[in-house]
Amino acid sequence: MTTQDILNYIPTADSLADKIILVTGASDGIGKMASLTYAKCGATVLLLSKTPSKLEAVYDEIERLGCATPAILPMDLQKASFAQMNELAILIQKEFGRLDGVLHNAGVLGALTPLEMYDPITFEQVIHVNATSVFMLTQALFPLLMAVPSGSVVFTSSSVAKVRPFWGAYALSKQMVEGMSSIFTEETKNHTTLRFNCINPGATRTNMRAHAFPGENPLTLKTPEEIMSAYVYLMTDMASKIKGQVIHCQSK
Repeated sequence: MTTQDILNYIPTADSLADKIILVTGASDGIGKMASLTYAKCGATVLLLSKTPSKLEAVYDEIERLGCATPAILPMDLQKASFAQMNELAILIQKEFGRLDGVLHNAGVLGALTPLEMYDPITFEQVIHVNATSVFMLTQALFPLLMAVPSGSVVFTSSSVAKVRPFWGAYALSKQMVEGMSSIFTEETKNHTTLRFNCINPGATRTNMRAHAFPGENPLTLKTPEEIMSAYVYLMTDMASKIKGQVIHCQSK
């Protein structure tokens, strides 16, 4: 299966039938669209974000679609402790019995400025939300993901995950995420069915993109809906052999 095959995959109403999938940053942008798409494909979606009112709106939209009833899991990844993440894992086990996949989509942009001028407090916040909390939550959910036939963890990367001047903590956090995926893969690939992969959505019509490029015409960008093939495919059982990859969504 090539990257192009993954990008050309056409999700169906039963692509994710009966799967339980957690989505962080589920209230906006790509996370919201992924949640809606997973639900349309048959999954029960666990919606995690720091803003309950926005999660309720996504919940209501899934309900209107007639899909499996989702769950709202309010959590501020900037403030949540590892103990709270372990409590979340226990709650998922108790209420749903298992967890088939996680999409780590929550993130913050921080400042676009030279590192020599970067505010240390902002730096720490960006690294924590975009990378440290991703590690903590993955570790907390590890036993649940190990217990299913083919647990899938998808990390959100970026085109700036390479050396990109002036993108500061955001670029560094995405480098960390890609490295995390690779290390998890190498440590688990020979004795578990777990799979860890990254998706780089590329230039996509989101609020974060608008903040980063305020002068850009959003109509020239692809929408979150247009890149959902990769997000769905990596959660399907068909992707059980795909491990440690970075899938780059193509420009529109």
